[in-house]
Amino acid sequence: MPLPAQFLDELRTRTPLAAVIDRKTKLVRAGRQWRACCPFHGEKTPSLYVYDDHFHCFGCGAHGDAISFVMQSDGAGFIEAVERLAAEAGMAVPKPVADADERRRLDLHGVLEAACTSFARRLLAPEGRAARDYLHGRGLTDEAIREYGLGWAGEGRGALGAELAAEGIGPDLLVQAGLMRAAEEGGRPVDLFFKRITFPIRDARGRLISFGGRALGDGQPKYVNGPETTLFSKRRSLYGIERAGKAVRSGVPVIVVEGYMDVIALGRAGFGGAVAPLGTALTEEQLAALWRLSPNPVLCFDGDAAGARAAGRAAELALPLLAPGRTLSLVALPNGDDPDSLLGREGTAAFRSRLAAARPLADALFDLLRDNAGALETPEQRAALLARLDSAAGSIADRGLAAEYRRTLRDRFFEERRQRDRPTPRRQLPPRPVPSVQNVSAEQARILTAILLNHPDLLHDVEQAYAELALPDDLARLRDAVLGHAEAVEPLDSPALLAHLSAVGLAAEAARALSALPFPLPGCAQPGAMPAEAEAGWWHIFGLMHRNRLDDEVAAARRQFDRLGDGASHRRFLALCATRDALRRGEERDDA
Repeated sequence: MPLPAQFLDELRTRTPLAAVIDRKTKLVRAGRQWRACCPFHGEKTPSLYVYDDHFHCFGCGAHGDAISFVMQSDGAGFIEAVERLAAEAGMAVPKPVADADERRRLDLHGVLEAACTSFARRLLAPEGRAARDYLHGRGLTDEAIREYGLGWAGEGRGALGAELAAEGIGPDLLVQAGLMRAAEEGGRPVDLFFKRITFPIRDARGRLISFGGRALGDGQPKYVNGPETTLFSKRRSLYGIERAGKAVRSGVPVIVVEGYMDVIALGRAGFGGAVAPLGTALTEEQLAALWRLSPNPVLCFDGDAAGARAAGRAAELALPLLAPGRTLSLVALPNGDDPDSLLGREGTAAFRSRLAAARPLADALFDLLRDNAGALETPEQRAALLARLDSAAGSIADRGLAAEYRRTLRDRFFEERRQRDRPTPRRQLPPRPVPSVQNVSAEQARILTAILLNHPDLLHDVEQAYAELALPDDLARLRDAVLGHAEAVEPLDSPALLAHLSAVGLAAEAARALSALPFPLPGCAQPGAMPAEAEAGWWHIFGLMHRNRLDDEVAAARRQFDRLGDGASHRRFLALCATRDALRRGEERDDA
């Protein structure tokens, strides 16, 4: 609904534009105007000029008044931006005046809200028992079901129309709202949602615009969304965007996932910036909506072939639209996992660590193009990949950014080729040294073992270094049992590992390794330590014991990270570099 033009003119007059923009970027005088570095594309040379009644960036073309600046800089909707500025100006926002088209849209919002109430009531009724059981089985409490407005579309066709007719809502309105399909010749309108769990879909302002539905059992298709209406366009809509818009203001990341349940699971775990496209690949319109919320949304698609294809399509779609202040990051999930299942298995802290290790778009794009290139054995094959890398960079509209991408992709290409062509002698584990307390600190060896007992998932990254340690007899026996268990069991789990050690008669040895005597274990060896903290602590203590090995370990970690490019190898490389640098600083102080 439009607001009165007189009110908007008065609001613009009362709002000092320079003061609004100065909150986001430092303004300096430039004659009669103000000048600043544009907050929308991360420049170093000021190209944003602020005049009495408008601003204009000669770098990226951003342009508008105070209202549009708040919308662009804060990701706010028009009404929200007006309400903020009006409150600062001491003005009351008048009720918008509805024209005929807007009144019709308001009627449809009301129809959808009435349907939402009906669906929610049916979910709590006896007929919704199977749907409730399914939702409870997916980990949703009754509180979460109410919070997200979930419902049940009912067992019988025509039930919704019959119920809403009592509220004066006829079939024509139900068809316009996308709840029924228009009648064929001689027939009656047909319900579109039937025997499905319903998920309300709202716009950025929180207005109900459609529903998604999930079938129980073997019903196909498993998921459906409402049809295109005057309110709802799948290309422009994102499930959860009304919550994400509020959450991002508190600093949470915008996370793009694939399904309704992923959005809900992440929201319940504290990741309120989660959204999902609606049964389609990510579109330009959805990317634009995401970038209004955050300059760097994180794509977190399922860890299967379909998820990899979706990430690849999103990367290719985003390339022409990138700008210095507008990009994407990608999180790779384990094969077979989605965000919902991963949260249930690993927990919130582990998921947060995965987000922190999200790959920049340039790295993910290189991996995608390289993996699709197949063999790179001949000059022709390598030249073809290099051409595809250059072509991908060339599709970026911003010339400066395109040049940076071309340089980054080529650097990865030539570094990988150097690593592949460089002869690497095959390292073999030396014969196990005779255990001797004299050649290793018993306490440091105990801490290394305790870290692995509490965090056995680190074993794959430290296995060779751990196997070469000369240990006291009791710790050596533990090591043999731990390494044997790791060969037979995947994934590694601390309680299961300790149970195995107890079963093979090493419970006392494990208890001594984990004891607070003779000295309490450091934080990195405690069960509650973050994985990155535990890994960094392991390598730090190992470095204290084997300073001459650190350079070799750093080089090996660098090769592994260049080859895999994943979060685990990146964290290992950083931890080893930090250990080496810290030890070098200590040696310099000793020499001084």
